[in-house]
Formats: sequence, C-alpha cells, structure tokens
Amino acid sequence: VEGRDEAQDDCGSREEWTLLFWTSVAVVVPVIITLWCSAQRSKRKSHMKDFFRKSKHGWHYTDLFNKPTYCCVCSQHILQGAFCDCCGVCADEQCLRRADRSLSCKEIMAPSSPEGAMEHRWVRGNVPLASYCAVCKQQCGTQPKLCDIRCVWCQTTVHDDCMESLTDGDVCDLGEFHNLIIPPHYLYRVNKLRRRHPDEYSKLGSSCGSGWTPVLVLANTRSGNNMGEVLLGEFRTLLNPVQVFDLSQLTPSKALQLCTLLPPGSVQVLVCGGDGTVGWVLDAIDAMKLKGQDQFIPRVTILPLGTGNDLSNTLGWGAGYAGEIPVEQVLRNILDAEVVKMDRWKVQVASKGVYFRKPKVLSMNNYFSVGPDALMALSFHAHREKTPSFFSSRIINKAVYFLYGTRDCLVQECKDLDKRIELELDGERVKLPSLEGIIVCNIGYWGGGCRLWEGMGDEPCPPTRLDDGLLEVVGVFGSFHCAQIQVKLANPVRLGQAHTVRLVLKSSTMPMQVDGEPWAQGPCTITITHKTQAFMLYHSAEQTDDDDDETSLQEIARVAEACLGSTAK
Repeated sequence: VEGRDEAQDDCGSREEWTLLFWTSVAVVVPVIITLWCSAQRSKRKSHMKDFFRKSKHGWHYTDLFNKPTYCCVCSQHILQGAFCDCCGVCADEQCLRRADRSLSCKEIMAPSSPEGAMEHRWVRGNVPLASYCAVCKQQCGTQPKLCDIRCVWCQTTVHDDCMESLTDGDVCDLGEFHNLIIPPHYLYRVNKLRRRHPDEYSKLGSSCGSGWTPVLVLANTRSGNNMGEVLLGEFRTLLNPVQVFDLSQLTPSKALQLCTLLPPGSVQVLVCGGDGTVGWVLDAIDAMKLKGQDQFIPRVTILPLGTGNDLSNTLGWGAGYAGEIPVEQVLRNILDAEVVKMDRWKVQVASKGVYFRKPKVLSMNNYFSVGPDALMALSFHAHREKTPSFFSSRIINKAVYFLYGTRDCLVQECKDLDKRIELELDGERVKLPSLEGIIVCNIGYWGGGCRLWEGMGDEPCPPTRLDDGLLEVVGVFGSFHCAQIQVKLANPVRLGQAHTVRLVLKSSTMPMQVDGEPWAQGPCTITITHKTQAFMLYHSAEQTDDDDDETSLQEIARVAEACLGSTAK
C-alpha cells in the first residue's frame, strides 16, 4: 500500500512539474519572441534611418499607403514601404536600395539643355488621383498596375500610349506654379558666377520670366498636431526641394540666406505655423536688416497651424488650416495676394529694484496684455508643458481656456488692477476705471478670432490699420467680460490710441503676455514703442472668424467636463 502511495505521489509530482514546465514555456516563449521582434524592428528602423539620411531621395517609410500603390522597381502592388516626397518614387522594402541606385530624384541644381530649355523629368506610375492626360484629356492611373507617367516639375501626367503624341515632349515649363519655383538651372548659373552681385541675380532672374516671384516655405513641424510634416512633403512635391525648410532642423536665419542668392525684392516667404512661428521668422528678417541685406527682404505670408492665429486672421488667411483646401490652392492664393505693410513694436520691460540688469526686450506683432487673458494663457502654458500630448486638438485647447476663464470668474485674481498700475498714452496719464485687464493691440483680431476694438460694432470708433503707427488700448472688467466681448454681447473699455504706451506696475506680481507668450511679472515699467515695418501678403478673400470651425456648445462643454475630471484626478 505504501509503495502504491509513493508511486502515485511521484506520478502526481511529475505531472505537476510537466504542467509547470509547459506553462512556463507558453508564457516565456511568446515574451522572448516579442522582445526579439521588437529588437529586430528597432534595429531595422535604425538601419533604415541611416540609409534615408545618406540617400539623395527624401524617403519616408509607411506601414500602410493611403491609396493603391505599386513599386517603381518590381511593379508589384505594395501595402507598406517607402516613398520619396520630392519625386514620388515608391518602393517596397526589398527593392528600396535598388530604387535608390537606379531611380534619380529631383535635381535641385542642374544645367539646362543646349537650347536653353528645361527637360521633363518623368516618373512612372502612382500618378495623383483625379489627374488627366495632357494629350487625350482622359483620367490617368485608372488601371490596377504600374502605369502612366508624371513630370516631377510641371506635374503633367500622360498615358503610356499617348507619350508619342505629346507635343514638345522634352520641354518642361514648370507648370502652373512656374512663377513660384526656383528652376534648377538658375541655381546652377548662380553657382557658376564669378561675381556675386544683386545685378547679376536680376539678370539671371529675367530668364525665369517677368512675373517670377519665388516662394520659400518655412514650416514648424511642431505646430498644428504635426500638420507641418505633411505640408513639407506636399510642398517638396510641387516646388524645388531647396525652397522648403523644416524649422525644427534649420533656424529661420539660415533658411532666409537663400534670399541673398535671388533677385532683390522678388522673394516671398510662406510661414507654416502659429503666430509664434511668424514672429520668429520676422525677427530673423529684422536681423537681415542689421546685416545690411535690406534689398533682399522678403514678403511674408502665413499658412496658419495650431490655435489662435490672430495675425493670420487679420491678413485674410483664416484662423487655422487643417487640410480643407489642397496646397495647390494655397499657392494660387499667394499668386493673387497683395503686399501690405505691418507695424512691429518693441516691448521693453524694466524691473524695479534691478539696476545692473538690462531690461527685457521683446518684439510684438499682435498684442500685449496684463490681466485675466494673460492669466489664462499662463495657466494653459503651464498645463501644456506638463502634458503636451493632451493638447493635440483645437477643441480641447479652447475647452481648457474656457475652464481657466470660468475659474478666474470665481477667484478674480486680477481685481483692482487700476490701483496697482498706471497707464500713459503718448506721455499723458490716463485715469483708469475699475478694471481687471489692459490689452494693447496692433492688429484687428484678438483672442482667437474676436474683433476686440470694434466690440459689438454698435458704437462709432476710430478706424484701425496695420501700418498707421498707432496702438489700440482697451480695458476689460474680467474674464466674464472677455467672454461677452468674444460672443459680441459687450464692448471693451476703449482707453485710446497712441504711438507710445507706458505702463507702470507699482506693486504685486501680475500675469502678462506678448503674442501668446505669457509670464509672471513683478513691479516694473513697460514701454511699447514702434520698432519697424514688415512686408506682408494680404489675402483679399472674405475673412473667416473661428465661428466657422467651432463645434457646438454641447461638445465643448463635454470636453470641458473631461478636462475638469482629469484635472481633479
């Protein structure tokens, strides 16, 4: 009996160990395989990144193409692989190195043909959707295979069968946007010049046409929920890649040096980003003036990304871009835009009791404020620094602003501002009513699409201009008053217009902001004086307020509740 019991115990023990072993194998092996795959994927990405960095193509890897795509090497249908955002070549991972060797990309600098004309640079297959043949006018790319061809410069598409019938088949005129593109032969001739002089650039520019006004694209890839990354690729496809700059890799000062190789007074700069990015570029343009490069100063236009964009709204380019119109239409709008001058201002902040430190000097394009709107901006900025991934939507950003505004209505941190601050307009002291905030405006829009100076529009007020050398100074009674002004239920307290504004903060610490950049400031003297003027491009189409792209009040309230819940946690 005892022998049988021992045998049963041994058998049971072996079964337990067997079960434990296979359970461990079932758990450990998938973990090992997952870790191995992750390591291989990371290693492959590292090799791919190094390969992309050395390549002449502008390769980008994708796990899933957003339209039917065929490899330009093996002609097979592919779901994942790499594409060049400059020339449009696509290849799967196995054919990538062969494609890089055998298929050339756009040449940013190349000589023209002996006749002086530029030749087409054809790429086969993967033509844009809804593209039509230049010969028969029928749609291209309709067959489920690698078919039809496209010129990477003029964007002309032709059926394979119609290629022989193409008139002037070898001559490329750069297409619809020839006045905005820097041709490769221009840079080639500039590189061959023995004497670098503006007159020489003008002579070379005359060969590009009388209306040639090349555009440089400066995009901030951190603005607008990474919309800048997509725009960079689309503009590289339509323009010369040398014209397109990523501001996360190159500063505006370095990017704008290309202006000094182009005919004076001909260059336009498209800034893709928010008001802060525009200010960054305008500061770089001011630095060009200090270097004696005044004749190369470009005209600036804006493609607004992110939240706010009051300067873009004032210049007629809208409150925000989210891909609702193609980039081709953006370039057409630039061709039709008119040049205007815009005042820029110097904000000097001299702290009290600090005699050996230089005053802080800031540049202002939009507005300066002290009070509840600066407090909301400061709170929003602090929250965004802690959890930047949370602030990826314009609706969420507006809801967070709504929360901070509601809190300030209850707390009133900026009350009795009139007792703590003195205001002078052109040297004359202004008696202040019982205010919580003062806003000094240079442009027509404020607070993400509100016409602050006009208010409800039911009272006559002096007109405002971008180039009149005057600032509009208004007061607000609090956050609730700001909200009433934004929905046109109240007017601001118009304190006057002036060429020079001086504010003296006598006591305590107050929130302040310049063009959306907030900080907390102790007792100080703030002086706002005229700095310079910038050449901007104005889009004469009907301007749009944020009313067009806001959602319903219920949706904003729902997002606000979610924000409140996360804040409470």
